[in-house]
Amino acid sequence: MSRFASLRNAAHETATPMLSVLIPFYKESPLALLEALQTRDPHDVEIILIDDGSGMAQITADVAMFINASPMACELITLDQNEGRARGRNRLTTAARGSYFLFLDADMLPDGPGFLDRWLDATVDRPAAIFGGFTLLQAPDLPETAIHRQMAAKSDCLDAAARALQPEKYIFTSNLLIRRDVFETEGFDPAFTGWGWEDTEWGMRVAARYGVGHIDNTATHMGLDRAETLARKYEQSVANFARVIAKHPEVVATYPSYKVARMLKRVPGVSLLRPLLKAFALSPAPVRLRAFALRLYRAALYAKVV
Repeated sequence: MSRFASLRNAAHETATPMLSVLIPFYKESPLALLEALQTRDPHDVEIILIDDGSGMAQITADVAMFINASPMACELITLDQNEGRARGRNRLTTAARGSYFLFLDADMLPDGPGFLDRWLDATVDRPAAIFGGFTLLQAPDLPETAIHRQMAAKSDCLDAAARALQPEKYIFTSNLLIRRDVFETEGFDPAFTGWGWEDTEWGMRVAARYGVGHIDNTATHMGLDRAETLARKYEQSVANFARVIAKHPEVVATYPSYKVARMLKRVPGVSLLRPLLKAFALSPAPVRLRAFALRLYRAALYAKVV
């Protein structure tokens, strides 16, 4: 078990928050997001961050300085070892005091004023869980992240009406509101390690038991990845995908990634195809073709476990 240190500011002692904003980060500064959230009465909202074993003293010092100066209730939990996405988020909830948790990734940035006001308004009807959506509106348009931009714009940056057609599929902890008692009965599965699928699997469980909702209260995903980083994340996600299949076979069977993986599993020599797809995705070919190759590469990886 990791050792941890906790820093709380003066406002933390007197606040009685309705909403706990929970922000994990690892080797990236959450300062831009923190500055964008400084718009609320400190008695309504608290912000709790966890540094999941970054070991980067400057980031820790910068966040600590921000917390000490903030009028909002804030706490920073610093782990000495990385615990991973599911365990880290579960740990955040144990420090939270609000009736609702709002999970935000450190590389998100609200798309307009009133972001936290809209989330507080959304709690009035006591929903179990709501995803607010994400966009690329403020993300820098750079050549090195063009593939991720194209892939995300096509498959993830959807409005609430489109997401609601498959509500459990579009549940990401990048901008997710959860009622406390719901999370206490359905936390993130700590058996998920590495990257990917722990939030979607959680969404499947909660959708079946409580139902999940979608609204348009978006934030921009600022941290687009290079193609080689995406490929590495897909490689890390294979075991997690297998775990989702084992737990929710009927739901996963409807997903295009599963269907293509099943098709590729029947292709002779698929193991030889994988490095070719990856090499093409990392080549100087047109972005549209490289993005298609990267999606096929992911499916070819998942063919190992379908």
